Amino acid sequence: MDITVHVAGIQHLVHAGHISFMIEEAAKDRGTGIAKRSAAYLSTKIVEGKAVIAIHGNQVVGFCYIETWSHNRYVAHSGLIVHPDFRKTGLAITIKMKVFELSQKKYPNAKIFGITTSMAVMKINSDLGYKPVTFSELTNDIEFWSGCKGCVNYDILQRTNQAHCLCTGMLYKPRLEPVLTDEKARKKRWITFMRFLRFHKIKIKRKLRPAKVFVE
Repeated sequence: MDITVHVAGIQHLVHAGHISFMIEEAAKDRGTGIAKRSAAYLSTKIVEGKAVIAIHGNQVVGFCYIETWSHNRYVAHSGLIVHPDFRKTGLAITIKMKVFELSQKKYPNAKIFGITTSMAVMKINSDLGYKPVTFSELTNDIEFWSGCKGCVNYDILQRTNQAHCLCTGMLYKPRLEPVLTDEKARKKRWITFMRFLRFHKIKIKRKLRPAKVFVE
């Protein structure tokens, strides 16, 4: 399988429209998560050297880009997408590793975070050293949270005063959380991650549960 994964350049701007389409279609298929991103917005990330792209022949089959918040103190990886024909091939991991390295090169002191509903992304992030956290530990930049308006679950974020949603928050602190290469250590971290996820889901259900009304 001849796929190249590298930092996107201006020669890849022709793919921006299709990448936007792929992100939107993935959101429809999943029925949750993934906010829409316009071709113009994705083009900006490509020009800024803040995107990683996977190419097979002349076709784009994967993509992910970097966003910075709170004066570059926080970095997020967004829009991670893999073409349906290339899923479960390890391509997502390769793209994620590449964008992770790019983030550390551009912003070595920044905290890297993400929010997602994808279990596959959570597993990759766990192996990289991310830990699950509450939204209060992520950036409070209004512009970041405004980006969630394109998600079908945005009303949940509003109803919980930006404290909870179906997405799970993850955070990597530079130099404090090593990338795990030992299988036993990775498994142990993932078990801890899943335990947090179960409690997270319970909290959301409680927050969204209609209040009981007592009539005398």
